[in-house]
Amino acid sequence: MKITLIGPIFPYKGGISHYTSLMAKNLMKEHNVDVVSFKLQYPKLLYKKPQKDFENDSFKIENVKYLLNSINPFSCFKTANYIKKQFPDLIIFQWWHPFFSFCYWLLLKTLGKQNIIFLCHNVLPHEKFPFQEILTKSVLKKATAYILHSETDENSLKELIKLPLYKKTFLPTYNAFKIKNITQKEAREVLRIDENDEILLFFGFIREYKGLKHLIRAIPIIRDKIPTCKLLIVGDFFENNKSEYMALIKSINCGEIIKIIDGYIPDKEVEKFFVACDLMVCPYETATQSAVVQIAYDFEKPVIATSVGGLPEVVLNNETGYIVPPFDEKAITDAVVRYFELNKAEEFTQNIKKQTYKYSWDRMNETVLDLYSSFVKIKRKK
Repeated sequence: MKITLIGPIFPYKGGISHYTSLMAKNLMKEHNVDVVSFKLQYPKLLYKKPQKDFENDSFKIENVKYLLNSINPFSCFKTANYIKKQFPDLIIFQWWHPFFSFCYWLLLKTLGKQNIIFLCHNVLPHEKFPFQEILTKSVLKKATAYILHSETDENSLKELIKLPLYKKTFLPTYNAFKIKNITQKEAREVLRIDENDEILLFFGFIREYKGLKHLIRAIPIIRDKIPTCKLLIVGDFFENNKSEYMALIKSINCGEIIKIIDGYIPDKEVEKFFVACDLMVCPYETATQSAVVQIAYDFEKPVIATSVGGLPEVVLNNETGYIVPPFDEKAITDAVVRYFELNKAEEFTQNIKKQTYKYSWDRMNETVLDLYSSFVKIKRKK
């Protein structure tokens, strides 16, 4: 089958780019895949920091066509004409934010009738965007079918699109960050972390909805019960609100037990943080799903996550981690203490290993083919 895959890809930074690369590589094992990406993803006015990371070429795909400019309509016509000349059997769009509505709408309009799957990382964004429902619907209604990763997105899609054809599957594991295969001892030496400490990790862009403040407030109580427990915060203070977090840490006298690595983490540097930690914590206030959980699973690290979005579908309570209510510092504390006091590391790690196929790219490939077969059969009946 000939597939055109559209979305950000190496050298663009971030989880969606990583996802597109890994999806392309795995589809290429059985299909002829043509990848179309962005010449310009975000204008500098909206995203002032560097958008690209050239350092880890493990995400690199050969012969990518960088054609789309999100704010230049002429690039949409050019891209559509290029795709039509390839005569694809299937076109897969990565969808995650209504900012791209105009670009995608124009591209779809020019493409005309095609077999199109929208792979929705978020049907609607975590943070409100002007006219998000109208913009999203205007684009998604042009798709033939959809792939979703959470019940939250399933419900959102059904509110926008009448009787959509879709499949819901798990977000695959981001199995591309094991570069040096270092030991925990080696990782901690690099990060200057004591070998005997219990380390909690918060990783990723630091946005308000991710609930980091709740985890920080839980740390003094956790430390009272587990004196060697420390928190490692690794990520970019994207909203320029680092001062709020530093003031909170100072107010609870936890400066010595909370270590902050501020800034975007290049792909080749991700490994040491996950290897060094004992337990990943995702104290999100809202979510659909989280690629960070899948990175943790790739390193066989258990996760404490809140009961929002699709997180409870991936973090199996008392099996691969713990699910706690959002906005609840006590619940976070109890889960962390329970994990270490009951020595759950080996049990949870083995349970994560048992979930390998469920979070595999092979399963994702099967989902794409099953969905494609479904709408082809429907078209034939018509």
